Amino acid sequence: MAEAASRTPCGAGEQLNNLSLNDGEDDFVDPWTVSSKSETGIDYDKLIRKFGSQKIDEELLHRFEKVTGKKAHPLLRRGIFFSHRDLQSILNLHEAGKKFYLYTGRGPSSESMHIGHMIPFMFTKWLQDTFQVPLIIQLTDDEKALWRDIKIEDARQMAFNNAKDIIAVGFDPKRTFIFNDLDFIGKCPEFYQNMVRVQKCVTFNQVKGIFGFGDGDVIGKITFPSIEAATAFSTSFPFIFENKIVPCLIPCAVDQDPYFRMTRDVAARLKLPKPSLIHSSFLPALQGVQHKMSASDPNTSIFLSDTPKQIKNKINKYAFSGGQATIEEHRQKGGNTDVDISYKYLTFFLDDDEKLEQIKKDYESGALLTGELKKIAIDTITPILQDYQTRRAKVTDDVMQEFFTLRKLEI
Repeated sequence: MAEAASRTPCGAGEQLNNLSLNDGEDDFVDPWTVSSKSETGIDYDKLIRKFGSQKIDEELLHRFEKVTGKKAHPLLRRGIFFSHRDLQSILNLHEAGKKFYLYTGRGPSSESMHIGHMIPFMFTKWLQDTFQVPLIIQLTDDEKALWRDIKIEDARQMAFNNAKDIIAVGFDPKRTFIFNDLDFIGKCPEFYQNMVRVQKCVTFNQVKGIFGFGDGDVIGKITFPSIEAATAFSTSFPFIFENKIVPCLIPCAVDQDPYFRMTRDVAARLKLPKPSLIHSSFLPALQGVQHKMSASDPNTSIFLSDTPKQIKNKINKYAFSGGQATIEEHRQKGGNTDVDISYKYLTFFLDDDEKLEQIKKDYESGALLTGELKKIAIDTITPILQDYQTRRAKVTDDVMQEFFTLRKLEI
């Protein structure tokens, strides 16, 4: 039996083991845990080498701008979206006048999302607007019920609340379909059929190697990766694509890459297009760059529902400083933007490149103090969230239902 279990069905595929980063020294990155012992946080160049992805370099940025006719998004220009798999093939499709679709998602684990969750969605909206393509957003409420002590009913409700958070980013309802796993899978047999096709192509030994599952894990965890994989195949959504084979681009945080390394291997064996990926780095927790922002600890995160007073208090009280111990020492030596959280947040949320560069120079020279830098971060993030909250208040149950309705999208 052990010998049979170790065989690879569906034909030969690439080696799928050890797809998380755990070097035993500094960094740990997998779909559920992100941490670093280094004072400067995750080593993303090491992550690229470990995962076998490609760095987004100046040549690719230039091609991106040439093909789209638009300046690259600040998150691209600044290397926050830093890595990819087969992004060139997506640009080739667009250049040839052919379509693809976008797929991203969210594992709902809190009533309100935080600003770190917004990064892939902000960028995905820009991609949707730039390429004018359909988007599928998956809410993995089943994952949270399996991994955490959350009742199915509560996981579903968090999915619906988070859906409203996501809709408020401003996605085009004519081109966007949102679903939660616990409700959708029973409505779409083609989706479930693709799940089973994926399940037939990955052995138990492989899924343990990829995700680190142990003998004590519930069986739902073992099969869950097939659900994320199925969303990357257009044939899972016949009501949208009419069974046409349409390639897929997945913008996501880099910790989700193991799911899609597996998916790309399976796609080749199912004779379906491998999904392309574009990876973002993590918005760090308020306490420092060693951890990503987490919804489970309110003091590490700025939530989308936070008031201006809460935003101000959290940044002033908790945002780790790269400044010196005294004003005199800071004026003399300057601050460290590699570890300063207020500056890190500005790289994500301040659009003006020249202003950001001047802030960096002033802080590193000592001309700008930590308190002044924190104020700039507060003054930058607060109006963004206030504008967002105005849009969020307009997302009713009826608006949400429009996005969840099974229907054909504009392609």
